[in-house]
Amino acid sequence: MSSAPGSVESLGHATRGLAWEEPLLFERGRPGRKGVDLDPLDVPEVDPKQLLGEAAVREEIPELPELSEVDVIRHFTRLSTWNYAVDLGLYPLGSCTMKYNPRLNEKVARLPGFAEIHPLQPPEQSQGILELMVRLEEALAEISGLDRVSLQPAAGAQGELAGIMMIRAYHEQRGDPRKKVLIPDSAHGTNPASAALNDFECVPIPSGADGVLHPESVAEVMGPDVAGLMLTNPNTLGLFEEHIVRICEIVHEQGGLVYGDGANLNALMGRSRPGDMGIDVMHFNLHKTFSTPHGGGGPGAGPVGVKNILAPYLPIPVARRDGDRFALDYEFPHSIGRLHGSFGNVGMLVRAWAYVRSLGRDGLRQCSDMAVLNANYLLARLRERWHVPYDRPVMHECVLSDKLLEDCKVTTLDVAKRLIDYGYHPPTIYFPLVVHGALMIEPTESESLEGLDRFAEALLSIEREAREDPDVVRSAPHRTPRSRLDETRAARKPILRWQPS
Repeated sequence: MSSAPGSVESLGHATRGLAWEEPLLFERGRPGRKGVDLDPLDVPEVDPKQLLGEAAVREEIPELPELSEVDVIRHFTRLSTWNYAVDLGLYPLGSCTMKYNPRLNEKVARLPGFAEIHPLQPPEQSQGILELMVRLEEALAEISGLDRVSLQPAAGAQGELAGIMMIRAYHEQRGDPRKKVLIPDSAHGTNPASAALNDFECVPIPSGADGVLHPESVAEVMGPDVAGLMLTNPNTLGLFEEHIVRICEIVHEQGGLVYGDGANLNALMGRSRPGDMGIDVMHFNLHKTFSTPHGGGGPGAGPVGVKNILAPYLPIPVARRDGDRFALDYEFPHSIGRLHGSFGNVGMLVRAWAYVRSLGRDGLRQCSDMAVLNANYLLARLRERWHVPYDRPVMHECVLSDKLLEDCKVTTLDVAKRLIDYGYHPPTIYFPLVVHGALMIEPTESESLEGLDRFAEALLSIEREAREDPDVVRSAPHRTPRSRLDETRAARKPILRWQPS
């Protein structure tokens, strides 16, 4: 069985070289080693037991590793070589928009006036960041076609939660509390969670055979007990919800509101505005659409924008203009309150503003155009040899499946593992749930034609391997420190605490 066909080396990605076997720091430590020398005390020595109390002072520090400086540096540097990053190559996670983050944005976010500001500094000492926040709010409102924006949510899911909280508060304040939220089967997975956290009953709506939501399906379940509809556009199949205007009308006619999941806004910027389609409230993933890839679990920023009908319910405070100065506005009579103590990951706001200002109106539109073009190019390269469940023009991402590999007994998971041997982080797999064995690929606007071709050739090569030597794919990856792990056991019986042998 060949574990490394020649085609791997021809694709121009990291497939050879050193692979460090790195133990835990606890295993590397040796008694008596240290990485720092401290100067002699220049103040009188005090017995800590007198200051802290005897119960608060340990006689010995148990089981902490003792390490030299070089041990520590090499440990963390070696661990860093295990990470894949968008700076290394294409990061094709569908729905996640892992695109290149311009270094200009990093430089601006590190300016001392932004990086060192304290969240509790009074407004008169925070004019610079307040002005940036106000200008960013105004830009997001213009891009989305909404009226007001709050930058407070610290992540997309929190912005989504805030949007549903405002919908609930709106109905309750009018004396018309409602119990249901409509959620299409092609929506993002956090949508039902946000609705459930607000004590709503989630009512699923099936997509049509063409992968989009149809007005008649919404009309069938829409009624006076429905608070609203949560809609992702483009949806998780990468398809534009072409009936969105009529769908919003149906919801509005019966007093409901429409929440727009803004996670895929990078396909629409400069071309269409959710507010013009009938969306009442939506969140923005600044860490996706506006340049800061969120690998490693953060940081993120998820501002929420609303039409004026929901402005009184915005979380407080909201940055605003105050003549030629800037202030924090708490005058929102029906506010849902604070989402947390301050304005989340402010560095993400700075990066987003730098991204908007450096690209401008035309640049943002071009980003959307290139994201859509790249996704459709990949689809065109792959559709003859891969199953495409909804074979039609897509927006910013495309979805394939493992259906044509079933006779080879090769699964989507096998393909994802084999892609690692080709030097790629796997795309999103087994999502959206409406596609069995899905591979969800988002190339983003950052990738060159040559980069897209290399990735397409890798998938085409894996498809050939699956037919000619399927064991190579089923046993992948072959070029990593570990191959197939027992993922079920890892999820159900994680080892969270080091146990000395």
